[in-house]
Amino acid sequence: MSTNRIVTPFGAESTAADVIAGIDLTGKRAIVTGGSSGIGIETARALSSAGALVTLAVRNVSAGRTVADTIQADTDVPVAAVQLDLADQDSVARFAASWADPLDILINNAGVMAIPELQLNGDGWEMQFATNHLGHFALATGLHDALAAAGNARNVAVSSVGHIDGNIDFDDIMFERRPYNEWLAYGQSKTANILFAVEGSKRWAADGITINALNPGRIPTTGLMRHMDNTPPPAAPGVTSSTGVSVKTVEQGAATSVLLASAPIIDGVSGRYFEDCNEAGPLVPGIRRGFADYALDPAEAEQLWNVSSALVTSRVPAR
Repeated sequence: MSTNRIVTPFGAESTAADVIAGIDLTGKRAIVTGGSSGIGIETARALSSAGALVTLAVRNVSAGRTVADTIQADTDVPVAAVQLDLADQDSVARFAASWADPLDILINNAGVMAIPELQLNGDGWEMQFATNHLGHFALATGLHDALAAAGNARNVAVSSVGHIDGNIDFDDIMFERRPYNEWLAYGQSKTANILFAVEGSKRWAADGITINALNPGRIPTTGLMRHMDNTPPPAAPGVTSSTGVSVKTVEQGAATSVLLASAPIIDGVSGRYFEDCNEAGPLVPGIRRGFADYALDPAEAEQLWNVSSALVTSRVPAR
């Protein structure tokens, strides 16, 4: 963690429109995973409003196309929708292989949370880790050359305060031996998002690619919360929510992603973790804010990168 924390004029109540006001992204190319729902829509809308050529990478292309058309009508800038299933490594590989242009902005936004019972993807990987981390890891590494070709590209990883509930168990990532717990699984996948930024910021610095992670806050109205009725999130003793301002509208929830993707104040900043549009401080006991030390640990980050690379490269692609 840097001793010089990034402080911006924005805060918890700022919206995506607030942070991108006055910024010109004309001609810049951007990909937003999960861009057809939740904060993905508002992230894409803000980038498009600044002139960026946005591609929504979505599982449901029909739904994505509807959202793309709506945003395009509002901004008068072309918006595309392309199929991508992050839980399916073959789908990720096809998407990356089909991308032919330099890529200025990649926002790893899509995710799943608190799946009540253990689910495995086609490779036998726990679904939250497979989707939230390994899918995005494969996507970003698959698009590395496109990011490098853009010069000064930005990769933004949407993590969560939930990372404080689970470090990565490198001895049993996929819950093959330990009892499955939806919050431990979610927590380690969100820790992985931050560690990806830490290690990626080192490996890709010479390519002009910056990577930062963020906590968007709790946005109760998104599809990410669909399992919440059955599985309440953990809470620190005496604390019912992160803080009063952590529960946000969708427009507020997208603000930190948009800030990291576009704001001049973030130029050259990499490998850091943000919340409420500012760089986060250390976790304060009893309050669900800030970062857990293990999430920014360089040794953990390097180990995760190596493990992730081995998993992604050793699998047998579908024919």
